[in-house]
Amino acid sequence: MNPMLDKLKAGKVAVGTTASWDNETRFLARSGLDFLLFDTQHSPVEIKRLSQPVGVMQGGSAIPIVRVGDNTAEQICYALDIGAKGVVCPMVNSGAEADNMVKACKYPFDGIRSSAGARGDWGEFASYRDYLDHVNDNVLIIPMIETMEAFGNLTDIVTTPGINALLIGPSDFSINLRVPLDYTNPKYHEAISKVAQTCRDNGVAPGMYFVPPGIETDTLIGMGFQFFTMPWHGWASSGIQEGVAKVAGN
Repeated sequence: MNPMLDKLKAGKVAVGTTASWDNETRFLARSGLDFLLFDTQHSPVEIKRLSQPVGVMQGGSAIPIVRVGDNTAEQICYALDIGAKGVVCPMVNSGAEADNMVKACKYPFDGIRSSAGARGDWGEFASYRDYLDHVNDNVLIIPMIETMEAFGNLTDIVTTPGINALLIGPSDFSINLRVPLDYTNPKYHEAISKVAQTCRDNGVAPGMYFVPPGIETDTLIGMGFQFFTMPWHGWASSGIQEGVAKVAGN
């Protein structure tokens, strides 16, 4: 019911891309990607406007993940109510903040999420309690590590019950490490490697919001990272060009 979570638990690598309300969401959801990540923090799109593109993803292989603008129960509830199967919260800096996020993502009695009826593409259940428990067990809860405070509290964050993945914000993290956008700096490599190792030691899947320039995906996978957002337009263009060449005989 959440194939991306299953893949991460199995130690495999998941690949997704960023999407928005005006993207080719139906196509992307069925393209073989594992997830589509909708951002409402650094974009002018409000969460509830995403209900339509998230809705058309039903039946596709990719799951919808929403990055909310702030770690609040209201924004998290909006994201889950429109059908997100994962939530990303920026600037989670402590175990207490991670716990607040978990509680907002889960229905009682594991959390405080308000019920608005069955929401999202989770399947059919014999009882409403079965639905509630299934969502609680399968929703991806993904805090972002972006500050030195979060880095110092890393173990507290990843050992918070309910946290099953963690996402580095590459640019903000580099800025707070005092190596702004210097992604090949040894200090940066050492820090992101520590994040990945701490996650893996505690059964949490580490990811990167984007692959930083100058770092290969193989290097990140070797460190232990398991999921990434990748640009898709080039891949799509290559596929179209290949298809046109076959038809035209070029």
